[in-house]
Amino acid sequence: MRIRHALIAGGGIGGLATALALHRQGWTVTVVERAVSLAPVGAGIGLAPNAVRALRELGVADEVRACSASHEGMGIRHPSGRWLVFVDEEKARRRFGEPFAVLHRADLVRILADRLPPETLHLKTRVEGVETGTGERPARVSTSQGDFDADLVVAADGLRSGLRSRLFPAHPGPVHAGFTAWRIVVPAPGCGLLASETWGNSGVVGVLPMAEGRVYCYATGVMPPGKLFEDERAETLRRFGDWHAPIPDLFAAAAPETVLRNDVFHLARPLPSLHRGRVAFLGDAAHPMAPNLGQGACQAIEDAVVLAHVAGDGTDIPRRVYDYTAARLERTTAMVRRSAKVGAMVHRDSPAAVRTRWTLAAVAGRLPFGATARSLRPITGWHPPRLGGEPGTPGR
Repeated sequence: MRIRHALIAGGGIGGLATALALHRQGWTVTVVERAVSLAPVGAGIGLAPNAVRALRELGVADEVRACSASHEGMGIRHPSGRWLVFVDEEKARRRFGEPFAVLHRADLVRILADRLPPETLHLKTRVEGVETGTGERPARVSTSQGDFDADLVVAADGLRSGLRSRLFPAHPGPVHAGFTAWRIVVPAPGCGLLASETWGNSGVVGVLPMAEGRVYCYATGVMPPGKLFEDERAETLRRFGDWHAPIPDLFAAAAPETVLRNDVFHLARPLPSLHRGRVAFLGDAAHPMAPNLGQGACQAIEDAVVLAHVAGDGTDIPRRVYDYTAARLERTTAMVRRSAKVGAMVHRDSPAAVRTRWTLAAVAGRLPFGATARSLRPITGWHPPRLGGEPGTPGR
């Protein structure tokens, strides 16, 4: 039987997860990445149980867990430090079946890349054109390093996807979500730090302990797109410097040049489908979303497992990519919309809106844990399809 070939445009988390998933299905995979290396970029990343299950199907969940810190619990806090909601980690793990994992993005990239054959990754390679292929004709991708024929092309080229703009030229693309995000990784200020997200009247701050005595901290605030500050760390201290400990100390501990700042964009109008011919879209190329559910990378990892599952042994790919769209478009669209709704809610800065969200969070914190878990089930309750064997139900 002929070995099928997939070309993946993009060497980020979604692209590498897809490469590993297809490799485990017996495919030959080529990943083209325009960067000169997979050097550590980004900051921390939180993975919910749905993504951890998908990583378990890829055979890397235990390694990811080994790079993650153990948490006693997590919740939502008032800027004064008062807990509005707190969930015991062990109780959450029993309910969801998998832990929440927090690690550095670079560690996740390394784990995924290390499982691939060394000839898989082609760095310093730009995609310059694509013929989508139809029926028995394979797709063809033109790159700065030559042309590739492929039974399947995976567009995992991120928020500003060139393949999305080429193949969906009438689509408006991502729009600004109304706020910006800062991210840092700094040494932990002592022991006993609990994972939390603090909701204030000028934004949100998340504090997520990591392994090896580090903390991933993120913050968001209302900001027009493109507005920059000479010192982004000073801006975070101006906004959040009077919030509860250890938030001011965490931002003060970051070297100014290490503070990452990105305006937040999402796809307010979903793509009409997640494929064109033999080209399938996933991750931020398919459904960029605001970070307020913590599901951006999680959904990309889900995409990867589902796409590899429906691709199977590579026969009849033009039909099977329809199954991929059917399995993923509704779910990812719902995630984009729910993330946008939460993002809008936590960034309303009128006094009435601020009091209302504090009250709603406090009420949720007094409910039995089962009620909270049920509200999260559409997000964290997803289970991946099995890789290997015949394509069947592609995730649930």
